[in-house]
Amino acid sequence: MEYSLKLPLDKATRESLRAGDTVRLTGVVYTARDAAHKRIAEALEAGKEPPFPLDNAAVYYCGPTPAREGEVIGSCGPTTSARMDAYTPALTDAGVTVAIGKGKRSAQVVDAMRRNSAVYFAAVGGAAAIIKNAVKECNCVAYPDLGCEAVYRLYVCDLDVIVAIDCKGNTILR
Repeated sequence: MEYSLKLPLDKATRESLRAGDTVRLTGVVYTARDAAHKRIAEALEAGKEPPFPLDNAAVYYCGPTPAREGEVIGSCGPTTSARMDAYTPALTDAGVTVAIGKGKRSAQVVDAMRRNSAVYFAAVGGAAAIIKNAVKECNCVAYPDLGCEAVYRLYVCDLDVIVAIDCKGNTILR
């Protein structure tokens, strides 16, 4: 099936998606790679507030490059999701319901997705220059010392993704 969906996704919408569905997402996503994930997980462990609201959040495993003059963002393709697997269950348990990246996920991540009715979308790797066209706003919200690995709040419009793992743990990844 093909869908055009607005973020954040409610539970019924997430549960209606099936592995292999194609989706165009519009709304707010937060970028975070492994260094940011580590800091967010440490904040949660210490009982501190995360740098952005995790409840029903969408996280894009991406490290955007600086924008050229007149552009909103530089290249912003997905990074390998497995690098976040050590931290993903904690973030999912804390409220993150959508993850966007590329590649396989661990059994622990799939279990956390089932437990929390979360969805993992695959974005096309190698298409960073095209994906940036979906980004309409980009603002750094945390960890600016990490450079391109800081956390950015993006507003995307019609970001093309594929349901790689649905809420029931079904996957297109082999």
